[in-house]
Amino acid sequence: MAYGSALVDTIQSSTAGTPPLFYDGNSTQVGTLCRAWVNFNGSTPPVIRSSFNVSSVTRVSAGIFTITLSSALADANYAVLTNCWSPASSALISGLNAIPSSASSFQLSVTNTAGTTNADPSEANVSVFR
Repeated sequence: MAYGSALVDTIQSSTAGTPPLFYDGNSTQVGTLCRAWVNFNGSTPPVIRSSFNVSSVTRVSAGIFTITLSSALADANYAVLTNCWSPASSALISGLNAIPSSASSFQLSVTNTAGTTNADPSEANVSVFR
């Protein structure tokens, strides 16, 4: 992308291990980049299709997964956004609960569309922001 005569092809933080921060015209921080994401299926064992800053996805039991980050965050005060799909039920799985347990891992709980039984998704998409 060109601004004037300068080309911008790299955005980087001045501090190693931290994402770039974005500020508005009043020097108020308005955002940062996604810290980690993963796309996986809930088979046994789970298969990571693609990811960034995720070292592993472990199935604890039906519908319960531990997601471990490659590089830990500053603390466990982060947001986890998820969606899961299971063609067997022809619907999005409705019960999703991601609980940050530490700066380096969290658990994802997935239930069926009725919200009554833990279920393994065919596809899970998870994003981490802080």
